[in-house]
Amino acid sequence: MATLKEKLMTPVAAASAVPSSKITVVGVGQVGMACAVSILGKGLCDELALVDVLEDKLKGEMMDLQHGSLFLQTHKIVADKDYAVTANSKIVVVTAGVRQQEGESRLNLVQRNVGVFKGIIPQIVKYSPNCTILVVSNPVDILTYVTWKLSGLPKHRVIGSGCNLDTFAYCYPVIQGNRVQFLENIFILICGTAITYFCNS
Repeated sequence: MATLKEKLMTPVAAASAVPSSKITVVGVGQVGMACAVSILGKGLCDELALVDVLEDKLKGEMMDLQHGSLFLQTHKIVADKDYAVTANSKIVVVTAGVRQQEGESRLNLVQRNVGVFKGIIPQIVKYSPNCTILVVSNPVDILTYVTWKLSGLPKHRVIGSGCNLDTFAYCYPVIQGNRVQFLENIFILICGTAITYFCNS
C-alpha cells in the first residue's frame, strides 16, 4: 500500500541519469572559484563539479557554493580529488597549475605546468571524452596547445581564454591616461604570448 507521501509526490518524469549541461572546474584557486561563481550566477549548468589536489580547500569551497545554491538555478554541486566526479561534463574549465613565483615570467612556468597538465588532461578525457576543454592556466596559449596534444581531441574542442587579460591590462593605462571611452574610441588586441607589462603609469 502506498504511503501518503508517495500518493502526493507522484513523479511526472523519470530523473535524468546523465546531466545535460554539466560543467567542471579544475583548480579551486581564485581564478577557478571566480569561474565557478560566474557559471553559477549565469545558470549555465545543471551540475557543477570541482576538482583540486588540496582536499580541505576543495571541501570548503564546495560547501560555500552549496550553501549559496539555494538562491541559484544549479542545485547539484559536487567536488572531489578523484576525476570520476567530472564524468559526463560538457565543458571542462582548467585553471589549475603551479603558482607563478615572484619575478618569474609566465614562460618559465611552462615546464612545471606541462608536468601538471600531464596528470590532468588524460583524466578529463577518460571521464568526459565528448567534452570541450577551456584552458585558463598560464601561459595560456602554450598550455592550450599542450592540452590539445595531450587530449587527442579535435582542435575545435580545445579552447584557450586567449590574450584577453593581457589586452585589458594594456588598455587600462591607455584609457586612464587619455580619459577616453574604450569601447567607442579605442581598439587594442594583444596577440601571442604575453610580454611583461607595457606601461609603468
